[in-house]
Amino acid sequence: MSDSHDAMPGFRDAFAADGRLQARWRWLGCPDGMGLYEVRCHNTRRGWEPARPSGHFTVHLARSGGYLRRLNGRERFVDPTSALFLKPSDDLTISHPLGCGDSYTVIEVDPELLVGWADGERWLTGAGWEGRLRADLDLEHRALVADSLRGTDRFELTERTHRLLGRLLAAGPDRPGEELDRAVRRRPGTLAAHRRLTDRVREVVSGGGYALGLTELARQVHCSPHHLSRVFQWTTGQSLTAYRNQLRTRAVLTALAAGEVASLRGLAAEYGFADQAHLTRTLRQQLGHSPTQLRRLLATTSGPARR
Repeated sequence: MSDSHDAMPGFRDAFAADGRLQARWRWLGCPDGMGLYEVRCHNTRRGWEPARPSGHFTVHLARSGGYLRRLNGRERFVDPTSALFLKPSDDLTISHPLGCGDSYTVIEVDPELLVGWADGERWLTGAGWEGRLRADLDLEHRALVADSLRGTDRFELTERTHRLLGRLLAAGPDRPGEELDRAVRRRPGTLAAHRRLTDRVREVVSGGGYALGLTELARQVHCSPHHLSRVFQWTTGQSLTAYRNQLRTRAVLTALAAGEVASLRGLAAEYGFADQAHLTRTLRQQLGHSPTQLRRLLATTSGPARR
């Protein structure tokens, strides 16, 4: 892949070997021992890209959109609740069944920094992991991105990135499907089918199905509402309602950060909330902030930075 300067301020274009535009990315800052940047995908190829080693120790935090990821042969659908820790030897390839449009943040970590951590050895020698990003860590990560774009000194950026990275690595990978693993251990095909169904649900909702009812969602993934609800709970450790609220909340955060909100009433309708009050109530429950507070927190152009 090669890159060149893009017309958008601060962004660079990243091209594949055949000349296709794959992504636009820009540096957010260089905390001591780390690199922080954001990526906006422009790859429209729906087939799988050639597998390639990651080359670095990196943490990937999804922000919007969705795509299929195959990590060391294991396939998963990535949505805005996804987090990934990659080692240099990990093989990664991706596909875009929904087309382009996904965005994510990357923290590139110097291995010498991991050596100094109390549990750093397991990150240097163990396998990379993929899991789900808690709502509080997602908001902390988005606020860090916003303040990096507004301008913050390197000392503060380093401290806050260290704090976020520490909390991410301490959380580690989730293993929400352990009961299901035990229940179908003698039937691996059943487990694989249940996980494919869960990924299909993530793809449908991430692709704009925020306003779908349970019956319509089940129809689109070709199963009964009861079976869908039960399997999703078993494989993820959370209800479909909780997952849908998490995904809608992150879509709202992306819209607020981009300054794309003409009215909260319209925002509520776009993402399937009953009304503006329902939107406000859900954001308070998920994040502890109102839409107005979140708009201020994620602004990138004016006002004092948050600490």
